[in-house]
Amino acid sequence: MKSRLLTTLAAAALLTAGTATAQDWMVRLRVIDVDPAVSTDGALSAMGIGVDNRFAPELDITYFFTKNIALELIAATTKHDISSFGATLGSVKVLPPTLTLQYHFTNLGAFKPYVGAGINYTYFYDVNLLGGLGDVSKSSFGGALQVGMDYALDKNWVINADVKKIWINTDVSVGGVPMGNLEINPWVFGIGVGYRF
Repeated sequence: MKSRLLTTLAAAALLTAGTATAQDWMVRLRVIDVDPAVSTDGALSAMGIGVDNRFAPELDITYFFTKNIALELIAATTKHDISSFGATLGSVKVLPPTLTLQYHFTNLGAFKPYVGAGINYTYFYDVNLLGGLGDVSKSSFGGALQVGMDYALDKNWVINADVKKIWINTDVSVGGVPMGNLEINPWVFGIGVGYRF
């Protein structure tokens, strides 16, 4: 499934590459709120596991193949506290670069909404759980959905608002004993500015 999704994204990019516009690139900087929607299985399901939300900067780079079709690479990293029934177990850092294929609606004047779908690869690092006894699997692949809008201030500058749903999960162990799967699956709410060139 993951390979089919990547193949589809690549094929769509190649099919539309021949009709690029004069302004092909956009760079955005957003402030994001990463709000996990946690679920668990196995022994974790009886532990009341929680993952806190965090604010962070996010950088994305978008390439427009046409005025409507674009490919966006999203980069951000956050540190999250992990808890059990409200008691902190430790923390983990998450780096989830995400690639989405987007459709931009361009017939609404300065208001330019878009939708996107793609895939993320998440890397877990600086794991500090239960004084070193706890650990997580280091990587995860998952889907991503996106809806947002740019509001053009002039030829180059835009104000942006964006919402993403990203599927992220990891296997948790304590002392080498598997405890179950932790699905973080955050909603990511962002607002920022962009520059198109």
